[in-house]
Amino acid sequence: MKCPKCQFEIPEGLTFCGRRGAKLEKFCPTCNEVRLMNFKKTAYVMSVLLTLVLFMPFQGRAQLSPHEGGATQMKTTNGVTVYKNLREIVEPKHSCLIVWDVQNGLVDRIFNKEEFIATLKMFIEKLRNRMPVVYTLITPLPKRFVSSWNYYSMMKRFNVDDIKKLPPFMAIGSKDREIPEAVKPQSTDIVLEKHTASIFIGTNFEYMMRNGGVTTLIFTGIATEFGIESSARDASNRGFYPVVVSDCVSSMDKEAHERSLRNLAKLLIVEKSRDILQNID
Repeated sequence: MKCPKCQFEIPEGLTFCGRRGAKLEKFCPTCNEVRLMNFKKTAYVMSVLLTLVLFMPFQGRAQLSPHEGGATQMKTTNGVTVYKNLREIVEPKHSCLIVWDVQNGLVDRIFNKEEFIATLKMFIEKLRNRMPVVYTLITPLPKRFVSSWNYYSMMKRFNVDDIKKLPPFMAIGSKDREIPEAVKPQSTDIVLEKHTASIFIGTNFEYMMRNGGVTTLIFTGIATEFGIESSARDASNRGFYPVVVSDCVSSMDKEAHERSLRNLAKLLIVEKSRDILQNID
């Protein structure tokens, strides 16, 4: 039935138009006598109508997806895009692959060298032409500018009680500082020298990522509980999406490696290489 004033289609049972408030009457089809609708039935139908008319438009904008099947997709709030699943997070156009400190001096000491190198090689080759690849190199500072804490921590790491007993570590020109042939950088890759356990400190890395529109940082390399965890946490603090590739990171200490991955999984994103690649291909 339609309102005689505005022609609004009124569900069966209403006694007035919900749009303009016009009183409605119903005529008996046999005697044309005016019959007012049942009040209780009218109140119920009116409440349903008001819910549909007033609330559904707002709910539709918040919940319905323009994609077939209603799958949850990235959303925007206050001008900020929020990714909702791994596929969106590792989208190549806004991601960067980091190969952290994969240098002979560390690779030769990790607990799973052969497996690590093989998996990392495959992963890099799959992503190299899809997103930027940044290699980091441990680069010691001149001795005049090495901090007291750095000396202390190095003595603790190498289990010596005198600075003079510290072995040469990643000296420029040494074989230890070189990247293994199997995973060496290509001409299109970026090689970043750094001096700390954070990729952000003392480098232009963040500046480059912001300029390049990168929002996701995919971490691989050595060592899980040191530079990987430190840089991934730092990335999170700076608003990047940090993704740690669990089978492309390693350590000299298997127990510390596994403990670090458990910690990171509670705070950041930890995924296997195959799952990441399945969400990119």
